[in-house]
Amino acid sequence: MHFTAFNSSPGPRKVDSSQVCRDPSTAPLIDYKTAVIMILGSAVLVGGVAATLFAPVSGLPATAPIGHKRDALDDWIAKQEPISYAGILANIGEAGARSYGAGRGLVLASPSTVDPDYYYTWTRDAALTFKALIDRFIVTKDAYLQTHINDFITAQAALQTVSNPSGTFQDGSGLGEAKYKPDGTAFTGDWGRPQRDGPPLRATALIAYGKWLISNGYQDAATNIVWPVVKNDLAYVAQYWNQTGFDLWEEVKGSSFFTTAAQHRALVEGSSFAAAVGSSCPDCDSQAPQILCFFQTYWNGEYIVSNTNVDNGRSGKDVNSILTSVNTFDPQAGCDDVTFQPCSPKALANHKVVTDSFRSIYGVNNGIPEGAAVAVGRYPEDVYYNGNPWYLATLAAAEQLYFALHQYSAQNSLTITSTSLAFWRALDSSAAEGTYDSSSQTYTTLTAALRSYADGYVAVAQKYTPTDGALAEQFERTSGAPLSAKHLTWSYASVLTAVSARNGDVPASWGASNNSLPSTCQSSSVAGSYTAAPTSPTWPDFPCSPAASIAVTFNVQTRTAPGQEIVVVGDVEALGSWNVERALKLEASRYRDADFPLWLGQLQGVQAGSRIEYKYVRREANGDVVWQGGDNGVVEAKVDGCRDAVAVGDRWD
Repeated sequence: MHFTAFNSSPGPRKVDSSQVCRDPSTAPLIDYKTAVIMILGSAVLVGGVAATLFAPVSGLPATAPIGHKRDALDDWIAKQEPISYAGILANIGEAGARSYGAGRGLVLASPSTVDPDYYYTWTRDAALTFKALIDRFIVTKDAYLQTHINDFITAQAALQTVSNPSGTFQDGSGLGEAKYKPDGTAFTGDWGRPQRDGPPLRATALIAYGKWLISNGYQDAATNIVWPVVKNDLAYVAQYWNQTGFDLWEEVKGSSFFTTAAQHRALVEGSSFAAAVGSSCPDCDSQAPQILCFFQTYWNGEYIVSNTNVDNGRSGKDVNSILTSVNTFDPQAGCDDVTFQPCSPKALANHKVVTDSFRSIYGVNNGIPEGAAVAVGRYPEDVYYNGNPWYLATLAAAEQLYFALHQYSAQNSLTITSTSLAFWRALDSSAAEGTYDSSSQTYTTLTAALRSYADGYVAVAQKYTPTDGALAEQFERTSGAPLSAKHLTWSYASVLTAVSARNGDVPASWGASNNSLPSTCQSSSVAGSYTAAPTSPTWPDFPCSPAASIAVTFNVQTRTAPGQEIVVVGDVEALGSWNVERALKLEASRYRDADFPLWLGQLQGVQAGSRIEYKYVRREANGDVVWQGGDNGVVEAKVDGCRDAVAVGDRWD
């Protein structure tokens, strides 16, 4: 296989040329401008409902007596989980509080537009986010959330057909494009492409929803709306899995453990889903065993070498591998080494090697002994923003261990092998090889230590989360200050999935235990056939109680100078009843156009069906004001099915 190694460094995006030396003939050239997207902090009341976007999170002490640590963590989770959920929704669609300009159903990676510019929709990030949201919906049956899921699937059907620098829809190559503009059009700038993890991850998310539809009497929707999108993604995987591509960090072109795992899972559950909708996927059946065979080559006897077919001088130790064990977790698979299940000896040995690789290189980890949780980054050689811990990486380290605990509980035993012994001895120096029944004291001691260790990683994320709960991409390796893209959707999603795993909520089996390795590995692929899925489907009339109140987001681009601010005033109490002193203060956030930054703010609890007249006002530092000219703006708080948010976009020249 021919490959090209790129020595660039994105975050899951690209780093600019001032941060990393690279080959100018091959490396993407990205022009980053600036961005500061802040949590909307103005609290207003609409009909007695607080309109602050997020509730503040009380700070917790860095250390606490052992007896209180669990309670303190529980308290933080109870506050952070809803903040993270709201943070995700704020980055989705045309009415999201931070997603101005996004198409319906499209999720932004982050509202940051500069330093770094993540104001795009990534197939991978969106798929992982919506898998978390779909798993949440299956539990909560939230009709509002279901509307977002339906919009996402509709948007993906259109996105699949967009021609882009990775290729076209006709031969499937275009499905490997990493990211698109917020409105769903092609991004044509230089980038690390193709990225082959997006289609299988999207298939996995949609299959989970499709199974729910079938189980709840919506067979036609699963067959006619969901399956056509999934079918194209499965065809892409079967055709292109044996070709190199860029990894999830978008830096290295080669073979990625994370991508290979996603491809195998998608084909396995894709075959089962095909049968459930009255179809078949013979290419899934023929290629999945070969992918599983290739999957074994990443293990080097001590840990998972996360990127192969590359020559980049790295050790291969990468949280890529821990994320893989999380994403391919199957509650019915047991501690299977072949699919690197969370409790498998290989996955545990790898967990120790990867997390230990950050133990001595980050200042925030100074003084933390072996066997105690640490802040985790992408890989130890990372130089993006000087290489720092990531919230999603640290939480993934916890999530794998929570899933391992579930697997031990399900099988009523715990086995320590020579492969996993070092992992266990770091937690309990008396640990020894053997199988321990759940009724034994050793089992109780070891699983208690494991849960405490897992909680430790969540506590690290807690320690470096700002008091308002806003999650960036990274936190600085020495000070712990939030860094890089603000309000990263994937960071917020990682809180949801880690908390869900901690609570014992597990997804349905994807069939991991029904696979076996072929006697001979073959480098194979199957040319795919691609048919556009419906882009304006008629979804069933799902149960829905129209919202009594909705959120209204104001977005205005206008010229401002340092010291000036923009407020919105209107004919309702929440907008000051035309009194500028009581107007809603907007936040300046995006600077794609330096002369006309975007100012935004959100009211929550606006009575459904109401009509609001408003104007923008520019306020000087000395209190002088300039009113927007012309007619009043008008926004109607219309209820559209189970959607409970609207947005207005204005420009004040």
